[in-house]
Amino acid sequence: MQDERVPVLEVEGVTKRFPGVVANADVNFALHRGEIHCLLGENGAGKSTLMNVVFGLYQPSEGRILVNGEPQRFASSRDAIAAGIGMVHQHFQLIPVLTVVENVILGVETSRRGQLDLDTARERITELSQAYGLGVDPDALVGSLSVGAQQRVELIKALYRDADILILDEPTAVLTPGEVDEFFEVVRSLVDDGKSIVFITHKLREVLAVADRITVLRRGRVVGSADPSTSTTAELAELMVGRAVSFQVPKGPAEPGPVVLDVAGLGVTDDREVVTVADCSFRVRAGVIYGIAGVEGNGQRELVEAIAGMRDAADGHIHIDGTDIVGMSPRKVERLGVGHVPEDRNKHGVVGAFTITENLVLNGYYRSPFSRGWVMRREPMVEQAERLVEAYDVRTPGTEVTVSTLSGGNQQKVVVARELSRPLKLLIVAQPTRGLDVGSIEFIHSQIVAKRDEGCAVLLVSAELDEILSLADHIGVLYRGTIVAEMPRDEASRNRLGSLMAGAEDPGPPEQPDAVEEMV
Repeated sequence: MQDERVPVLEVEGVTKRFPGVVANADVNFALHRGEIHCLLGENGAGKSTLMNVVFGLYQPSEGRILVNGEPQRFASSRDAIAAGIGMVHQHFQLIPVLTVVENVILGVETSRRGQLDLDTARERITELSQAYGLGVDPDALVGSLSVGAQQRVELIKALYRDADILILDEPTAVLTPGEVDEFFEVVRSLVDDGKSIVFITHKLREVLAVADRITVLRRGRVVGSADPSTSTTAELAELMVGRAVSFQVPKGPAEPGPVVLDVAGLGVTDDREVVTVADCSFRVRAGVIYGIAGVEGNGQRELVEAIAGMRDAADGHIHIDGTDIVGMSPRKVERLGVGHVPEDRNKHGVVGAFTITENLVLNGYYRSPFSRGWVMRREPMVEQAERLVEAYDVRTPGTEVTVSTLSGGNQQKVVVARELSRPLKLLIVAQPTRGLDVGSIEFIHSQIVAKRDEGCAVLLVSAELDEILSLADHIGVLYRGTIVAEMPRDEASRNRLGSLMAGAEDPGPPEQPDAVEEMV
């Protein structure tokens, strides 16, 4: 029988070095049975690297890993899985064209009479899904599932392999608020069943809501621990970043200029030719942040892609500074002075195999000073990269490393730095702070406001209602692909926006505007 006093997982003095950087330095960490232990830290603090060491994806340079008191040496993730460890990665390891059951059994397939035994696997997946309230159809194509459902598939993959220790790497980074609540219910049911969970995050309110214990990493080192029952978000933020953090965005009143973006009667279809944006109309003026509030999946992605030239419009018009851009390529739209921070940085924001320097000139490598005639000039590219890496605090050993080696938050900083560092007439920002820590959110918000104050028109699309209320000067509510209501910020409230986002009647302006909560 296992001694309850012995940690189910223990990290002793682990150091992990890469060329030119120490990702983890003498880290000690323990996880007990039936516990949710949150590993908290800013982008690039070494959280994911440490857990990749635990999961056998990296080998420690120094130190050791113990499972149930027994020292382990994992040559690969297969060894860690055999020891009862499962990991749900920030970027899912799923194959979209396969079904749920096919994804789950990949690598641990069983056969019956020479045939792949899908029936037994299907029954086990259904049992796990029902036991933990995961609600996953074994025969659904993974590519057709929502992000939240795909994450539940990743959990089932780990549980199918009999994991008792679960590492959840930034599990809420891409979930809607409703999906976050559902996910926490799943996590609690797992703990009630005796599972032990390492919860990697930088979201402070979530930590306080779900954690039993908190360990904080900063620049690869453990800088402290905290009891969630007695800690505040302000205390945790300061421990994370090493300074006091402001949760409010300093922002003066907007000074509206002429209309820069004019969307009229717009209709857009998705990849399945299903209409997701219908008769959508709104305007964004220079010097104004126009926030689009809406439950994800109501046409936000298709709307933004149409405005950025990435998707054809089926109906209507999009005018940018008086030019109808329907049918234009993304490059032609960009040349009109449009910056675009896309919703999915991996698909549309960065090229993982390119260096930071190369990614920072993706939208301007063909222009002076980066090119002269047909010849690209390396020196000004490197100079810009070094300047932006410092200005945006991108955690990296150098500008010549590939972007794929950066943490998700630092990849997002590269995208934001590239798009905001040049003169713009229109800035389109979709989920600009997704995956960012509190210190980075503070900085990015200040940069968006600075662009507005320069006279740039800003279109902000965010699933974070607090982000909309904090930044926007004017708000439009998107429901089933149509702007169903518009209002100035001082006439908005969570209750009013929430009702409109759900398709209910407009309850009208609040007596007093909502105070903006900490977006952490």
